[in-house]
Amino acid sequence: MKLLGIKKVRDGKYLKNYELTYENKIGSEKKYEIVSHHEINSLNDIGSRVSGVSIVAICEGKLLLLREFRLGVNREIYNLCAGMVEDNESIEDCIARELFEETGLKVKRIIKILKPSFAAVALSDVMNRIAFVEVAGTFSDHTSANEEITASFYSKDEVKELLEREAFSSRAQAVAYLFTQFDFNNIG
Repeated sequence: MKLLGIKKVRDGKYLKNYELTYENKIGSEKKYEIVSHHEINSLNDIGSRVSGVSIVAICEGKLLLLREFRLGVNREIYNLCAGMVEDNESIEDCIARELFEETGLKVKRIIKILKPSFAAVALSDVMNRIAFVEVAGTFSDHTSANEEITASFYSKDEVKELLEREAFSSRAQAVAYLFTQFDFNNIG
């Protein structure tokens, strides 16, 4: 497989659509579509920049999960606190800002920030960092009118029940399952 070229086909407010031309493994030229948060000017730009952060937040042995309405699936799902890094913003500042905006909570301690990983490799070059943090404070809503989010802490037993009956984003489902199996207080 070899990428031959890229062409922007749509420039949206948050996502840009691109058409890739590639040569498949038998030598045929094919087209493929992707989306990105970033301007891609060359093939080397694909997957070269971090877009945001996903936050695995723990407080007194409980996991923070957001129940939020997501337009892309037309339903409420359980998700992690997450968001996009703003221009000239450090990952640590992004974590604090997104956590506060979506929950009203404050970062007590950053435990670990993983290296960037791809969020949806089948259709996008979006890269995120996953941050494990200890949080404190009281829930309050600082979201925009375009977000419907309810933040709560859940015990291991509560998370086990949610996993059996509720819809999750894949990243939140994986984190929730691992939370039920391991002691997240000793991550680091």
